[in-house]
Amino acid sequence: MHMLTLEKFEEASEVVKQVTQETKLVYSDYFSKSTGNKVYLKPENMQVTGAYKIRGAYYKISTLSEEERAKGLITASAGNHAQGVAYAAKAFGAKAVIVMPTTTPLIKVERTKSYGAEVILHGDVYDEACAHAYELAEKHGYTFIHPFDDPAVATGQGTIAMEIIKELPLVDYVLVPIGGGGLATGVSTLVKLLNPNIKVIGVEPEGANCMQASILNGEVMTLPTVNTIADGTAVKRPGEKIFPYIQKNVDEIITVKDEELVVAFLDMVENHKMIVENSGLLTVAALKHLKFQNKKVVSILSGGNMDVITMASVVQNGLIARDRIFTVSVLLPDKPGELVRVAAVIAKHQGNVIKLEHNQFVSTNRTAAVELKITLEAFGTEHKQEIMKALEEEGYRPKLKMASL
Repeated sequence: MHMLTLEKFEEASEVVKQVTQETKLVYSDYFSKSTGNKVYLKPENMQVTGAYKIRGAYYKISTLSEEERAKGLITASAGNHAQGVAYAAKAFGAKAVIVMPTTTPLIKVERTKSYGAEVILHGDVYDEACAHAYELAEKHGYTFIHPFDDPAVATGQGTIAMEIIKELPLVDYVLVPIGGGGLATGVSTLVKLLNPNIKVIGVEPEGANCMQASILNGEVMTLPTVNTIADGTAVKRPGEKIFPYIQKNVDEIITVKDEELVVAFLDMVENHKMIVENSGLLTVAALKHLKFQNKKVVSILSGGNMDVITMASVVQNGLIARDRIFTVSVLLPDKPGELVRVAAVIAKHQGNVIKLEHNQFVSTNRTAAVELKITLEAFGTEHKQEIMKALEEEGYRPKLKMASL
Protein backbone atom coordinates (compact mmCIF):
# COMPACT_ATOMS: atom_id res chain seq x y z
CA MET A 1 0.00 0.00 0.00
CA HIS A 2 1.30 3.42 -0.97
CA MET A 3 1.82 5.52 2.14
CA LEU A 4 2.15 9.28 2.30
CA THR A 5 5.73 9.42 3.56
CA LEU A 6 8.35 12.11 3.18
CA GLU A 7 10.32 9.77 0.92
CA LYS A 8 7.31 9.35 -1.40
CA PHE A 9 6.66 13.10 -1.47
CA GLU A 10 10.28 13.73 -2.43
CA GLU A 11 10.03 11.11 -5.17
CA ALA A 12 6.79 12.62 -6.47
CA SER A 13 8.28 16.13 -6.46
CA GLU A 14 11.01 15.01 -8.86
CA VAL A 15 8.59 13.04 -11.06
CA VAL A 16 6.02 15.83 -11.53
CA LYS A 17 8.71 18.29 -12.60
CA GLN A 18 8.64 16.47 -15.95
CA VAL A 19 5.20 17.90 -16.74
CA THR A 20 4.51 20.85 -14.44
CA GLN A 21 5.06 24.56 -14.89
CA GLU A 22 6.85 26.46 -12.15
CA THR A 23 4.12 28.31 -10.25
CA LYS A 24 5.97 30.73 -8.02
CA LEU A 25 4.09 32.45 -5.22
CA VAL A 26 2.48 35.78 -6.09
CA TYR A 27 2.34 38.33 -3.27
CA SER A 28 -1.06 40.04 -3.21
CA ASP A 29 -0.89 43.63 -2.08
CA TYR A 30 -4.67 43.93 -2.52
CA PHE A 31 -5.66 40.94 -0.37
CA SER A 32 -2.94 41.69 2.16
CA LYS A 33 -4.29 45.19 2.76
CA SER A 34 -7.92 44.05 2.89
CA THR A 35 -7.25 41.21 5.39
CA GLY A 36 -4.41 42.50 7.54
CA ASN A 37 -2.26 39.48 6.66
CA LYS A 38 0.58 38.91 4.21
CA VAL A 39 -1.24 37.00 1.49
CA TYR A 40 0.49 34.96 -1.20
CA LEU A 41 -1.21 33.15 -4.08
CA LYS A 42 -0.07 29.76 -5.41
CA PRO A 43 -1.26 30.00 -9.06
CA GLU A 44 -1.89 26.39 -10.07
CA ASN A 45 -4.31 27.80 -12.65
CA MET A 46 -1.13 28.40 -14.69
CA GLN A 47 -0.37 24.69 -15.13
CA VAL A 48 -0.34 23.29 -18.67
CA THR A 49 -3.75 21.67 -18.12
CA GLY A 50 -5.05 24.72 -16.26
CA ALA A 51 -5.06 23.04 -12.83
CA TYR A 52 -3.00 21.25 -10.18
CA LYS A 53 -4.54 17.85 -11.07
CA ILE A 54 -1.74 17.07 -13.54
CA ARG A 55 0.49 16.44 -10.50
CA GLY A 56 -1.49 13.60 -8.95
CA ALA A 57 -2.50 12.05 -12.26
CA TYR A 58 1.03 11.96 -13.67
CA TYR A 59 2.62 10.67 -10.48
CA LYS A 60 -0.01 7.96 -10.05
CA ILE A 61 0.36 6.76 -13.65
CA SER A 62 4.15 6.77 -13.25
CA THR A 63 3.79 4.23 -10.42
CA LEU A 64 1.71 1.80 -12.54
CA SER A 65 3.23 -1.24 -14.22
CA GLU A 66 3.44 -1.47 -18.00
CA GLU A 67 0.69 -4.08 -17.84
CA GLU A 68 -1.65 -1.80 -15.90
CA ARG A 69 -1.08 1.06 -18.35
CA ALA A 70 -1.55 -1.25 -21.34
CA LYS A 71 -5.07 -2.15 -20.16
CA GLY A 72 -6.11 1.45 -20.72
CA LEU A 73 -6.87 4.03 -18.04
CA ILE A 74 -10.25 5.29 -16.91
CA THR A 75 -11.39 7.95 -14.48
CA ALA A 76 -14.32 10.16 -13.56
CA SER A 77 -13.93 13.89 -13.20
CA ALA A 78 -15.73 17.22 -13.35
CA GLY A 79 -12.92 18.41 -15.58
CA ASN A 80 -9.51 19.14 -14.10
CA HIS A 81 -8.55 15.58 -13.11
CA ALA A 82 -9.89 14.53 -16.51
CA GLN A 83 -7.39 16.77 -18.25
CA GLY A 84 -4.61 15.66 -15.93
CA VAL A 85 -5.22 11.97 -16.66
CA ALA A 86 -5.66 12.61 -20.39
CA TYR A 87 -2.39 14.56 -20.56
CA ALA A 88 -0.46 12.04 -18.45
CA ALA A 89 -1.87 9.05 -20.34
CA LYS A 90 -0.77 10.60 -23.62
CA ALA A 91 2.73 11.17 -22.18
CA PHE A 92 2.93 7.47 -21.24
CA GLY A 93 1.35 6.29 -24.51
CA ALA A 94 -1.72 4.84 -22.77
CA LYS A 95 -5.38 4.93 -23.77
CA ALA A 96 -7.57 7.14 -21.57
CA VAL A 97 -11.35 7.03 -21.10
CA ILE A 98 -12.87 9.86 -19.08
CA VAL A 99 -16.41 9.90 -17.66
CA MET A 100 -17.58 13.46 -16.96
CA PRO A 101 -20.88 14.78 -15.55
CA THR A 102 -23.23 16.18 -18.19
CA THR A 103 -23.00 19.54 -16.38
CA THR A 104 -19.24 19.86 -16.99
CA PRO A 105 -18.32 23.20 -18.65
CA LEU A 106 -17.69 22.79 -22.38
CA ILE A 107 -14.13 24.11 -22.17
CA LYS A 108 -13.15 21.24 -19.85
CA VAL A 109 -14.76 18.65 -22.13
CA GLU A 110 -13.04 20.00 -25.25
CA ARG A 111 -9.65 20.34 -23.57
CA THR A 112 -9.86 16.76 -22.32
CA LYS A 113 -10.62 15.52 -25.83
CA SER A 114 -7.74 17.61 -27.20
CA TYR A 115 -5.29 15.43 -25.23
CA GLY A 116 -6.55 12.36 -27.06
CA ALA A 117 -8.90 10.96 -24.44
CA GLU A 118 -12.29 9.39 -25.11
CA VAL A 119 -14.92 11.39 -23.21
CA ILE A 120 -18.22 9.94 -21.99
CA LEU A 121 -20.80 12.30 -20.45
CA HIS A 122 -22.88 10.65 -17.75
CA GLY A 123 -24.83 11.81 -14.66
CA ASP A 124 -25.54 15.24 -13.21
CA VAL A 125 -22.77 15.24 -10.58
CA TYR A 126 -19.33 13.71 -10.12
CA ASP A 127 -20.59 10.85 -7.94
CA GLU A 128 -22.89 9.57 -10.70
CA ALA A 129 -20.12 9.82 -13.28
CA CYS A 130 -17.77 7.94 -10.95
CA ALA A 131 -20.21 5.06 -10.47
CA HIS A 132 -20.48 4.69 -14.26
CA ALA A 133 -16.69 4.79 -14.65
CA TYR A 134 -16.34 1.90 -12.19
CA GLU A 135 -18.88 -0.08 -14.23
CA LEU A 136 -16.89 0.51 -17.42
CA ALA A 137 -13.62 -0.39 -15.69
CA GLU A 138 -15.13 -3.70 -14.59
CA LYS A 139 -16.58 -4.38 -18.02
CA HIS A 140 -13.49 -3.57 -20.09
CA GLY A 141 -10.67 -4.25 -17.63
CA TYR A 142 -9.45 -0.64 -17.53
CA THR A 143 -7.15 0.58 -14.74
CA PHE A 144 -9.08 3.09 -12.64
CA ILE A 145 -7.35 6.34 -11.63
CA HIS A 146 -9.35 7.84 -8.79
CA PRO A 147 -9.40 11.64 -8.75
CA PHE A 148 -8.89 11.94 -5.00
CA ASP A 149 -9.38 8.75 -2.94
CA ASP A 150 -5.95 7.34 -3.73
CA PRO A 151 -2.83 7.89 -1.57
CA ALA A 152 -0.56 7.99 -4.65
CA VAL A 153 -2.71 10.65 -6.32
CA ALA A 154 -2.78 12.61 -3.06
CA THR A 155 1.01 12.35 -2.83
CA GLY A 156 1.33 13.90 -6.27
CA GLN A 157 -0.99 16.75 -5.30
CA GLY A 158 0.99 17.30 -2.10
CA THR A 159 4.06 18.34 -4.09
CA ILE A 160 2.48 21.81 -4.05
CA ALA A 161 3.30 22.02 -0.32
CA MET A 162 6.94 21.16 -1.00
CA GLU A 163 7.18 24.14 -3.35
CA ILE A 164 5.34 26.51 -1.00
CA ILE A 165 7.57 25.76 1.97
CA LYS A 166 10.77 25.90 -0.09
CA GLU A 167 9.81 29.35 -1.33
CA LEU A 168 8.24 30.65 1.89
CA PRO A 169 9.72 28.67 4.81
CA LEU A 170 8.07 30.88 7.43
CA VAL A 171 4.53 30.50 6.12
CA ASP A 172 1.96 30.42 8.96
CA TYR A 173 -1.20 29.23 7.20
CA VAL A 174 -1.94 27.34 3.99
CA LEU A 175 -5.47 27.54 2.58
CA VAL A 176 -6.48 24.62 0.37
CA PRO A 177 -9.72 23.92 -1.53
CA ILE A 178 -11.57 20.69 -0.71
CA GLY A 179 -13.79 18.69 -3.04
CA GLY A 180 -13.17 15.00 -2.48
CA GLY A 181 -10.09 15.71 -0.38
CA GLY A 182 -7.10 14.55 -2.45
CA LEU A 183 -5.39 17.94 -2.66
CA ALA A 184 -6.05 18.72 1.01
CA THR A 185 -4.73 15.30 2.02
CA GLY A 186 -1.47 15.67 0.15
CA VAL A 187 -0.86 19.29 1.11
CA SER A 188 -1.78 18.96 4.79
CA THR A 189 0.14 15.72 5.29
CA LEU A 190 3.35 17.06 3.78
CA VAL A 191 2.99 20.40 5.58
CA LYS A 192 2.78 18.61 8.94
CA LEU A 193 5.73 16.34 8.06
CA LEU A 194 7.88 19.35 7.24
CA ASN A 195 6.65 21.71 9.96
CA PRO A 196 3.83 20.75 12.37
CA ASN A 197 3.49 24.41 13.43
CA ILE A 198 2.10 25.45 10.05
CA LYS A 199 -1.70 25.48 10.08
CA VAL A 200 -3.72 24.07 7.17
CA ILE A 201 -7.24 25.35 6.57
CA GLY A 202 -9.50 23.52 4.15
CA VAL A 203 -12.16 25.47 2.25
CA GLU A 204 -15.39 24.04 0.85
CA PRO A 205 -18.44 25.52 -0.88
CA GLU A 206 -21.32 25.92 1.55
CA GLY A 207 -23.51 23.90 -0.81
CA ALA A 208 -21.08 20.97 -1.05
CA ASN A 209 -19.48 20.67 2.38
CA CYS A 210 -19.13 16.87 2.43
CA MET A 211 -15.76 16.96 4.23
CA GLN A 212 -16.95 19.34 6.93
CA ALA A 213 -19.99 17.12 7.54
CA SER A 214 -17.76 14.06 7.70
CA ILE A 215 -15.33 15.65 10.15
CA LEU A 216 -18.19 16.74 12.41
CA ASN A 217 -19.65 13.22 12.38
CA GLY A 218 -16.31 11.46 12.78
CA GLU A 219 -16.87 9.30 9.70
CA VAL A 220 -17.27 9.69 5.95
CA MET A 221 -20.72 11.06 5.16
CA THR A 222 -22.67 11.35 1.91
CA LEU A 223 -24.59 14.57 1.29
CA PRO A 224 -28.09 14.06 -0.13
CA THR A 225 -27.50 16.78 -2.73
CA VAL A 226 -24.88 19.35 -3.70
CA ASN A 227 -25.58 22.82 -5.04
CA THR A 228 -22.71 25.14 -5.91
CA ILE A 229 -21.22 27.07 -8.82
CA ALA A 230 -17.85 25.59 -7.82
CA ASP A 231 -18.30 22.59 -10.12
CA GLY A 232 -14.80 21.22 -9.47
CA THR A 233 -15.62 20.70 -5.79
CA ALA A 234 -19.27 19.61 -6.17
CA VAL A 235 -18.74 16.25 -4.45
CA LYS A 236 -21.32 14.43 -2.32
CA ARG A 237 -18.93 12.05 -0.55
CA PRO A 238 -15.22 12.53 0.26
CA GLY A 239 -12.61 9.80 -0.05
CA GLU A 240 -12.58 7.05 2.57
CA LYS A 241 -8.92 6.07 2.16
CA ILE A 242 -7.71 9.61 2.61
CA PHE A 243 -10.20 10.69 5.30
CA PRO A 244 -7.94 9.73 8.24
CA TYR A 245 -5.21 12.01 6.85
CA ILE A 246 -7.67 14.93 6.72
CA GLN A 247 -8.82 14.22 10.28
CA LYS A 248 -5.24 14.25 11.49
CA ASN A 249 -3.68 17.07 9.49
CA VAL A 250 -6.30 19.67 8.53
CA ASP A 251 -6.68 22.15 11.38
CA GLU A 252 -9.96 23.76 10.35
CA ILE A 253 -12.54 23.77 7.56
CA ILE A 254 -14.22 26.96 6.36
CA THR A 255 -17.22 27.10 4.03
CA VAL A 256 -17.99 29.98 1.66
CA LYS A 257 -21.17 30.99 -0.17
CA ASP A 258 -21.41 31.06 -3.97
CA GLU A 259 -21.95 34.82 -3.86
CA GLU A 260 -18.53 35.22 -2.27
CA LEU A 261 -16.93 33.32 -5.14
CA VAL A 262 -18.55 35.70 -7.63
CA VAL A 263 -17.00 38.73 -5.91
CA ALA A 264 -13.66 36.94 -5.55
CA PHE A 265 -13.57 36.32 -9.31
CA LEU A 266 -13.95 40.04 -9.94
CA ASP A 267 -11.20 40.81 -7.41
CA MET A 268 -8.78 38.39 -9.08
CA VAL A 269 -9.45 39.72 -12.58
CA GLU A 270 -9.18 43.38 -11.62
CA ASN A 271 -6.29 43.16 -9.17
CA HIS A 272 -4.20 40.27 -10.49
CA LYS A 273 -5.35 39.93 -14.13
CA MET A 274 -5.88 36.21 -13.45
CA ILE A 275 -8.68 33.89 -14.53
CA VAL A 276 -9.41 31.49 -11.67
CA GLU A 277 -12.34 29.07 -11.71
CA ASN A 278 -14.87 29.05 -8.89
CA SER A 279 -13.35 26.06 -7.07
CA GLY A 280 -9.96 27.72 -7.22
CA LEU A 281 -11.44 30.88 -5.70
CA LEU A 282 -12.54 29.11 -2.52
CA THR A 283 -9.31 29.99 -0.76
CA VAL A 284 -9.55 33.60 -1.91
CA ALA A 285 -13.13 34.01 -0.67
CA ALA A 286 -12.08 32.41 2.63
CA LEU A 287 -9.51 35.14 3.35
CA LYS A 288 -12.11 37.46 4.86
CA HIS A 289 -13.27 34.69 7.22
CA LEU A 290 -9.86 34.36 8.88
CA LYS A 291 -9.88 35.32 12.54
CA PHE A 292 -6.27 36.46 12.76
CA GLN A 293 -3.95 39.11 11.34
CA ASN A 294 -0.25 39.72 10.71
CA LYS A 295 0.32 36.16 9.51
CA LYS A 296 1.85 34.82 6.29
CA VAL A 297 -0.96 33.11 4.41
CA VAL A 298 -0.82 31.12 1.15
CA SER A 299 -4.03 30.63 -0.83
CA ILE A 300 -3.80 27.77 -3.33
CA LEU A 301 -5.55 28.69 -6.59
CA SER A 302 -6.34 25.17 -7.75
CA GLY A 303 -7.42 25.85 -11.33
CA GLY A 304 -8.46 28.29 -14.02
CA ASN A 305 -10.62 26.29 -16.42
CA MET A 306 -13.74 28.40 -16.78
CA ASP A 307 -15.81 28.63 -19.96
CA VAL A 308 -16.52 32.08 -21.42
CA ILE A 309 -20.30 31.94 -20.84
CA THR A 310 -19.81 31.21 -17.14
CA MET A 311 -17.16 33.91 -16.98
CA ALA A 312 -19.52 36.51 -18.47
CA SER A 313 -22.24 35.57 -15.99
CA VAL A 314 -19.88 35.70 -13.02
CA VAL A 315 -18.53 39.13 -14.05
CA GLN A 316 -22.03 40.54 -14.44
CA ASN A 317 -23.18 39.21 -11.08
CA GLY A 318 -19.97 40.40 -9.44
CA LEU A 319 -20.49 43.94 -10.71
CA ILE A 320 -24.06 43.91 -9.41
CA ALA A 321 -22.95 42.51 -6.03
CA ARG A 322 -20.41 45.32 -5.70
CA ASP A 323 -23.00 47.99 -6.64
CA ARG A 324 -20.99 48.76 -9.73
CA ILE A 325 -24.13 48.16 -11.76
CA PHE A 326 -27.66 48.83 -10.52
CA THR A 327 -31.13 49.47 -11.89
CA VAL A 328 -33.42 52.23 -10.63
CA SER A 329 -37.03 52.99 -11.52
CA VAL A 330 -38.57 56.49 -11.57
CA LEU A 331 -42.04 57.76 -12.46
CA LEU A 332 -42.29 60.89 -14.59
CA PRO A 333 -44.93 62.74 -16.63
CA ASP A 334 -45.19 61.66 -20.29
CA LYS A 335 -44.19 64.93 -21.85
CA PRO A 336 -41.16 66.27 -23.78
CA GLY A 337 -38.07 67.14 -21.76
CA GLU A 338 -38.61 64.82 -18.80
CA LEU A 339 -36.07 62.24 -19.96
CA VAL A 340 -33.49 64.99 -20.40
CA ARG A 341 -34.10 66.19 -16.83
CA VAL A 342 -33.47 62.73 -15.39
CA ALA A 343 -30.39 62.24 -17.57
CA ALA A 344 -29.00 65.58 -16.42
CA VAL A 345 -29.27 64.59 -12.75
CA ILE A 346 -27.44 61.32 -13.41
CA ALA A 347 -24.77 62.98 -15.56
CA LYS A 348 -24.15 65.64 -12.91
CA HIS A 349 -23.25 62.88 -10.46
CA GLN A 350 -21.10 60.94 -12.96
CA GLY A 351 -23.45 58.00 -13.36
CA ASN A 352 -23.06 56.16 -16.66
CA VAL A 353 -26.32 55.00 -18.28
CA ILE A 354 -26.08 51.47 -19.73
CA LYS A 355 -29.72 50.77 -20.56
CA LEU A 356 -33.11 52.52 -20.57
CA GLU A 357 -36.59 50.97 -20.49
CA HIS A 358 -39.61 53.23 -20.99
CA ASN A 359 -43.00 51.77 -19.91
CA GLN A 360 -46.06 53.89 -20.81
CA PHE A 361 -48.52 51.36 -19.42
CA VAL A 362 -47.59 51.49 -15.75
CA SER A 363 -50.60 53.75 -15.17
CA THR A 364 -53.94 54.33 -16.94
CA ASN A 365 -53.16 58.04 -16.81
CA ARG A 366 -50.08 58.39 -19.00
CA THR A 367 -49.89 62.15 -18.55
CA ALA A 368 -49.59 61.62 -14.78
CA ALA A 369 -46.89 58.95 -14.83
CA VAL A 370 -44.84 56.66 -17.03
CA GLU A 371 -42.11 54.40 -15.70
CA LEU A 372 -38.48 54.81 -16.67
CA LYS A 373 -36.10 52.02 -15.66
CA ILE A 374 -32.46 53.02 -15.85
CA THR A 375 -29.53 50.60 -15.55
CA LEU A 376 -26.44 52.48 -14.42
CA GLU A 377 -22.74 51.96 -13.93
CA ALA A 378 -21.35 53.38 -10.68
CA PHE A 379 -18.05 53.34 -8.78
CA GLY A 380 -19.53 51.37 -5.88
CA THR A 381 -22.02 51.56 -3.01
CA GLU A 382 -21.31 55.16 -1.95
CA HIS A 383 -21.61 56.42 -5.52
CA LYS A 384 -24.86 54.49 -6.01
CA GLN A 385 -26.30 56.04 -2.84
CA GLU A 386 -25.21 59.50 -4.01
CA ILE A 387 -27.11 59.08 -7.31
CA MET A 388 -30.20 57.74 -5.53
CA LYS A 389 -30.19 60.71 -3.14
CA ALA A 390 -29.85 63.19 -6.01
CA LEU A 391 -32.87 61.67 -7.78
CA GLU A 392 -34.88 61.87 -4.55
CA GLU A 393 -33.98 65.52 -4.10
CA GLU A 394 -35.32 66.19 -7.60
CA GLY A 395 -38.63 64.63 -6.55
CA TYR A 396 -38.43 61.41 -8.57
CA ARG A 397 -38.94 58.91 -5.68
CA PRO A 398 -36.51 56.33 -7.17
CA LYS A 399 -36.97 52.62 -6.46
CA LEU A 400 -34.24 50.01 -6.83
CA LYS A 401 -35.03 47.12 -9.17
CA MET A 402 -33.38 43.79 -9.92
CA ALA A 403 -30.36 44.73 -12.02
CA SER A 404 -29.58 42.94 -15.29
CA LEU A 405 -27.60 43.67 -18.43
